[in-house]
Amino acid sequence: MSEAAIEQDQKKGWLKAGSLRLYSGVVLMVFLAMHLLNHGLGLISLDAMEAGASIFKAVWRNPVATVLFIAAASVHLVLVITKLLAHRSYRRIPPKEILQIVMGLAIPPLMIGHFIATRGAHEIYGLNDSYAFVLFSIWVSDPVLGVMQSAGTIVAWLHGCLGIHFWLRLKPWYEKAFPYLYSASLILPLLALTGFINAANEVEILIQNPIWEQNFYASLGATPESIKWYVKVRDNSYTVMITILTLLLLSRLFWIIHFKRRKLVTISYPDGNRISSTLGATVLEISQLGGIPHAAVCGGRGRCSTCRVRITAGGDDLPPPTDKELAVLKRVGATAGTRLACQIQPLSDLSVAPLLPAKASPRQSFSRPGYLQGQEKNIAILFADLRAFTKYSEHKLPYDVVFVINQYFRHMGEAIEKSGGHLDKFIGDGVMALFGLEESPEKAAQNALKAAKAMAEELAQMNKNLKSDLGEPLRIGIGIHMGHVIVGEMGYGRATSVTAIGDAVNTASRLEGMNKDYTSQIIFSDRVAKAAGFNGNSKQEEVMVRGRKDPLAIHIIEKAMDLDA
Repeated sequence: MSEAAIEQDQKKGWLKAGSLRLYSGVVLMVFLAMHLLNHGLGLISLDAMEAGASIFKAVWRNPVATVLFIAAASVHLVLVITKLLAHRSYRRIPPKEILQIVMGLAIPPLMIGHFIATRGAHEIYGLNDSYAFVLFSIWVSDPVLGVMQSAGTIVAWLHGCLGIHFWLRLKPWYEKAFPYLYSASLILPLLALTGFINAANEVEILIQNPIWEQNFYASLGATPESIKWYVKVRDNSYTVMITILTLLLLSRLFWIIHFKRRKLVTISYPDGNRISSTLGATVLEISQLGGIPHAAVCGGRGRCSTCRVRITAGGDDLPPPTDKELAVLKRVGATAGTRLACQIQPLSDLSVAPLLPAKASPRQSFSRPGYLQGQEKNIAILFADLRAFTKYSEHKLPYDVVFVINQYFRHMGEAIEKSGGHLDKFIGDGVMALFGLEESPEKAAQNALKAAKAMAEELAQMNKNLKSDLGEPLRIGIGIHMGHVIVGEMGYGRATSVTAIGDAVNTASRLEGMNKDYTSQIIFSDRVAKAAGFNGNSKQEEVMVRGRKDPLAIHIIEKAMDLDA
């Protein structure tokens, strides 16, 4: 499919079931958030709640907002139920999503009575559904209803917050915004509940005043017909809810009978595991069915790409990727042979290799550079190492050693990053950095030399600042070489990072060690010098480097601060 077709499909994406479910949920969350804010005014007084309610009703009880709210509630409910009916097995749904679903199903039984007694009775019988009426009904008259309303409010809010979280966690900015949004999600319902209780206590006191009580009943507009209507509609609503739950239970029986007659396909994994399942299941569902750990940050909705796999055998029989899958794979720069496990339904036996760890984070679903998946690149590699630091640490307290080494790492790291380098790792008291991951080889060599000079300057400043703590100045050796290496994200779990492997890496490390022989601070290869256009003063030699057959031309400089980069 062409890129134009993909973009056209993305423009129509808001019409799809998943998008409609999301947008309808956002509308309901805005309604609920405003409702909770109105409840919070109860901390001031009942009159403040009534004043806030007049604004709330002006916003939500006009014809346009009424149609929007009813459409959002109807669409959201129908699409959620349809999705649940289509699920082959609830065992494959992550626990946190099961929690969200259960809370969503609990909202109608808890809140339907409130909606019928307020908006419904107001529209049909002209009932004055003021806050005084609501608080009297569910706090003074029938406290059980108060408990149900409070529980329904909390459940609805948590359900919506989980939905918003599942949606936003794939946005690059969400990680920084999460603490603030999380705090707001806790504060708002607490304010609402405390405001509700404070205003309810006020009503309980006011109702003891005969004049206020008389005016209150007179202003309600409640009739025996409206009460009968409320009970009838409420009971019919509960009947509909029970019918829907029965359908959901029967759908489980249907899927069990239906798929027992289907042909089996087998998925093979790199560790030798083989899981068989009926046709119609996705690779992600089959993994979950067989207890194979498999990443799926978005819950298998085809948004995050963390479930992506490399097809190692059987790919010819797979259905082609959909527009949605192609768009996600393009976003993350996936290589050929990569598919989303949540989107492919194998028709025959298949061998796959998951590309991300089972505990992949939302960060790994963002658009990322192609070299992270493994590329051969011509880059510059810098190694630096402190001289005689082991001897220094033997005569210092552990706290002092840790303090000094952290100061050193901070200074070196800042010098490298400001010079355009990528800080690969700290090895003991040594540093490894890569230059040219996203720049030309010439720019990489220039930045590497610039970083070496900056590191020497930072070390000099550090020695000056810590003169009383060090005893004698810290000394450093730097080695730089460049060449073609394999670059990618390598490691396991939290120890995963972008690094490089290859002969050029080993050579750069050897050059750093040669500084001891030449009593110099920096040695870099002639390949680096030529790529950077270096023509400054240096001592030049040809040396044999362990692990290489041919001699290597190098440049030796006693003080890196004298480097004309």
